Amino acid sequence: MNKKKICVITGSRAEYGQLFWVLKGLQKDNNIDLQLVVTGMHLSHEFGYTCNEIINDGFEITRKIEVVLSSDSPSAISKSMGLSMISFSDVFDCLKPDLCLVLGDRFEIFSAVSSAHVFGIPIAHIAGGEVTSGVIDDGFRHSISKMSSLHFTANSSYSSRLIKMGENKSNVFTTGMPGLDSVYKTNLFNKDQFEKSINFKLGKSTFLITYHPLSLKNNNEKHNFQQILKALENFKDFKFIFTF
Repeated sequence: MNKKKICVITGSRAEYGQLFWVLKGLQKDNNIDLQLVVTGMHLSHEFGYTCNEIINDGFEITRKIEVVLSSDSPSAISKSMGLSMISFSDVFDCLKPDLCLVLGDRFEIFSAVSSAHVFGIPIAHIAGGEVTSGVIDDGFRHSISKMSSLHFTANSSYSSRLIKMGENKSNVFTTGMPGLDSVYKTNLFNKDQFEKSINFKLGKSTFLITYHPLSLKNNNEKHNFQQILKALENFKDFKFIFTF
């Protein structure tokens, strides 16, 4: 029996972390030929060149597609999307996968799916049906869903949204996010190990702060962030950890 060729595409740490245990499962399946295509921020030295982490995790990278430009302006993103589609057309023409598996809503994933859709390659989409107000992700996510044949959602409300968007109910599966597997399978640091790993001593109370810019309204970001800092001034005895 011929192995099924499943092409998994990852463009950032964010979705690779969610896909990790899915990839491990595909890697171990003797009936599947895993094709792993790495693109986007994974190949950017500015963001840590995280394709090395993928290799260190024991995965063989089938193709690398460099498309990131050193800017996040609308013009640069549009050009990057165009380069992605050109590159993915060559990859799909060569690899000829039986199925493409993608997660999320980033523009490089949209470009890959658009190319796969033209090639007539079935697409399985993880994390469809969600809504993120104020950012460009929604348009990409819903477009990816409309080009996909199989849907694996985080919860029943997202499944319901996909069905209302016209997707076949029998092809929508409420599976939860695959990143939840890491909660059960990852050996977590204790407090001392964690403090050492980030070179930071936790306080009695510590805030973990993540700020996501609103890409549809990007002219007020400085003001918005200043408001966060102003609010934090009310917590004199707290320590703060900001993610980047």
